[in-house]
Amino acid sequence: MKIEQLLVQHFYNNREVTLQGMGTFTLSPDFVAPKENDKEAEIPDNAISFEYNARAVADDTLINYIVQQTRKMKSLAAADLDSYLVLGKQFLNIGKPFKIEGMGLLIKNQQGELEFIKGHSFHTKMENTPAPVAAKEKSVNPDISFASEAKKTEGSNKKGLLIAGMIIGVLLIGATAWYFLGRKNDTSIDNKTLAAAADTSQNSTPKEDTVALKTTPEAPAADGFTFKVVFLQTADSAAAVSRMNVLTARKHKIIMYTKDSLYNLAEPFTLPLSDTAHIKDSLNRYYYSGKAFIQLK
Repeated sequence: MKIEQLLVQHFYNNREVTLQGMGTFTLSPDFVAPKENDKEAEIPDNAISFEYNARAVADDTLINYIVQQTRKMKSLAAADLDSYLVLGKQFLNIGKPFKIEGMGLLIKNQQGELEFIKGHSFHTKMENTPAPVAAKEKSVNPDISFASEAKKTEGSNKKGLLIAGMIIGVLLIGATAWYFLGRKNDTSIDNKTLAAAADTSQNSTPKEDTVALKTTPEAPAADGFTFKVVFLQTADSAAAVSRMNVLTARKHKIIMYTKDSLYNLAEPFTLPLSDTAHIKDSLNRYYYSGKAFIQLK
């Protein structure tokens, strides 16, 4: 079942829910849930209120409800919720609404604060009708699931879990080895660059009238970097967010921006412009498979 559906279920059951970094939704005490045979009942005016709070923290009652419904560990349930909200914030930051089906829309106003617009319909039977996981949701939050659509014997389930566990273990070992190898190569490249720079500075004695020119570093641009290495351009916002989260977890500083209706991912640098080719070639060799290119401004 989608995180969005669990969030809405919990809201109508608990009559209140807080989304971290966004604010708190409250259901009017006068609101009565429609009967089960009402397929789409209207949400009354003023039934749902929203209080914006950029410092709102995670709602433990919501996370516990997700754990209860999905039988996942609490840390995984919290991570799923966080991924869902991060995607929503990305939409808000580029001027698009964040839709919560069964409640309404969140939009960002000109002051940078969030406002809530009530939805029109209340979908019933959510509690007893789990929705299938859609392919789009898998692309945003690709959780590995061992759920089976057909009934299997207990023995076959155990065997499937064992095989899946072994595959995941092998993948994790391979990913860990690849990560540390890449970090080692990056460190080697950086050390060689630093050593060459240090050797040049020790063996060259600038003339008195050129000292100020030689020792003054190149000034970064107003936005904090002299150039950026663009490695992804896509119209799929979910794919862009997913890729950014992966590289951010690997300690890369990534920025995302839109240009010509495409989502662009880039890694900014404050190095001299003479280093652009060296940095691009290094990143293409170890991370971006020759797809990266330099963009100055």
